[in-house]
Amino acid sequence: MPFVMMCGTPCSGKTSRVKELQDYLKSHFSEREVVVTGDWECELGSEKNVVYADSKNEKELRGTLKSAVIRKLSKESVLILDSLNYIKGFRYELYCAVKSSQTPHCVIFCDTQAGVASKWNGARQEQDRYSQEIFDALIMRFEPPESRHRWDSPLFSVQPEDELPCQAICDAIFFRKAPPPNLSTVSQPLSATNFLHELDRITQEIVTALIVAQKTSLPGDQISIPRTNDKINLTRSVNAAELQRIRRQFITYTKMHPIEDVARLPSMFAQYLNNSVR
Repeated sequence: MPFVMMCGTPCSGKTSRVKELQDYLKSHFSEREVVVTGDWECELGSEKNVVYADSKNEKELRGTLKSAVIRKLSKESVLILDSLNYIKGFRYELYCAVKSSQTPHCVIFCDTQAGVASKWNGARQEQDRYSQEIFDALIMRFEPPESRHRWDSPLFSVQPEDELPCQAICDAIFFRKAPPPNLSTVSQPLSATNFLHELDRITQEIVTALIVAQKTSLPGDQISIPRTNDKINLTRSVNAAELQRIRRQFITYTKMHPIEDVARLPSMFAQYLNNSVR
């Protein structure tokens, strides 16, 4: 299930590093199947110059790669993506997809100087070579990974003369906890069968009381509300539409963070209102 994302400019040595990691995994973790996917999912081949010259085609390529990653993730295998992955937004998309599967991942950055990569590109067979125009454009557009970004971490940067830190990579993908899924994607059990009903009823009751109270109060007055001793401090007049918007926001948040004691809801909503209306 672990996921390894390669990253680097064209001809920076990514495929060679993938083979190194494959050999290490096969010799030290033979029980793990290693699956490698990459640009060949789109049968890119000699068409790479055509694809990377057109933003629409390139977007389709990224979509195909992302689908391949999601499709091939499994509990039994290590998945390696051998592609440029040079756009940080795309790396973030892959991170989110892998995170939802609750699997650890890492990024291997082939940090090769442009001049060296250009020489390696020129040494390729003509059908496998990037045109100089496309090569230069990809170099300029390249967004290097940064370890401070969670989607680029843990990050292993390797230069051509470096030895690939295979054991450290294995430690990162086998012995590190996967990042927790986003709260918005996790189904939260409600603490009581009538929780949603009470949440809706109590918040609506408070909103209604506020609308009525504002008719006889002035900005700055403390307004008492039902079911709690907390008061609302309205520094300005708040119309029904804004109060309903704040109420919906509170309901959405509370659904994702349900509480055991429904009696606390009025006080929580009062505090939320005081923080929302300034």
